[in-house]
Amino acid sequence: MRDERSASTNVRARAIAFYLPQYHPIPENDEWWGPGFTEWTNVARARPLFRGHVQPHIPADLGFYDLRLAETREQQASLAQDHGIEAFCYWHYWFGDGRRVLERPFAEVLASGSPQIKFCLGWANESWTGIWHGAEDRILIEQRYPGAEDAEAHFRTLLPAFRDQRYLRVDDRPVLHVYKPGNLPRAAEFVDSWQRMARKAGFTGLYLVAGVGRGYTRFAEDGFDSGFEARIPYTRPRGPQLATRFRRRALGHPLIREYAKIPPREVTLAGSGSKVQPCVVTNWDNTPRSGRNGIVLTGATPERFRIHLRAAIESVSTRSPEERLLWVKSWNEWAEGNYLEPDLETGHARLEVLRDELLK
Repeated sequence: MRDERSASTNVRARAIAFYLPQYHPIPENDEWWGPGFTEWTNVARARPLFRGHVQPHIPADLGFYDLRLAETREQQASLAQDHGIEAFCYWHYWFGDGRRVLERPFAEVLASGSPQIKFCLGWANESWTGIWHGAEDRILIEQRYPGAEDAEAHFRTLLPAFRDQRYLRVDDRPVLHVYKPGNLPRAAEFVDSWQRMARKAGFTGLYLVAGVGRGYTRFAEDGFDSGFEARIPYTRPRGPQLATRFRRRALGHPLIREYAKIPPREVTLAGSGSKVQPCVVTNWDNTPRSGRNGIVLTGATPERFRIHLRAAIESVSTRSPEERLLWVKSWNEWAEGNYLEPDLETGHARLEVLRDELLK
């Protein structure tokens, strides 16, 4: 049986991997993109767009899975725990007035009590657009904030998860990530309201983690406990960008950048007195979704990922064990090219890097 104690007592950092619950058909995607559409549709039909471009990326151990299967979720959890990941952060969609999508996998995890890996939720509070087909301006579901009654309904919906013994906590406070707090009508009021509801429900509070960037940096002033920026880690080229413009306009190439040889500043800012947490990105190639409008990182080897990961772990080393949170993007974002799950090219290499660095 697995050791179910907090991984923070056994590893150097509390690794949390973002988890996309999209890999099963839903009526909305059937209507927009055709029967049976899932993330795998774009992944499987991806093709190279320039010399040396590796596409498609093919899953290895888990195959083209369906998240309606409990066996798949168990396999994912086993792989993650065996390599030092403490929790999955399931993306959660609440568009206002009770509108939800992609809730089935997590609902089944919650109802069944399995798998035993810890979890938290990340509220992906943004409108759904046609980005999967390169049509970002097409609004499919609008993110709305109807007011106090909707916020209370939202909290009540999440309360059974917060109370689950598997829910990830910091100092006994359930962890909730808000993807775009800058989109909230009044972020500070959101924090006050949700903390008040949490205390009324019997908790000492929530541990609220803000997504930083896109013009939003005032997470501390708004009352969030911490924040991080999930930045695409590329090296900015020096000098004129004529060659890049030529490739994109004349040859139809996506934006091509090199995976940074040294960690971006956002990975190394954490410390004992800081509210900033590190987030490491495994790779990036979102051309399966965005085609020639996408961004491709080259040189994103497992060993270069190790450099970023090692710096992130070191940055939280002086914090209390409970607050040594390290966010990993992602467990299974295959159409963005950032994933830890094994593929046919690198196998378990990134997972092994994660385990080696976390379990030293």
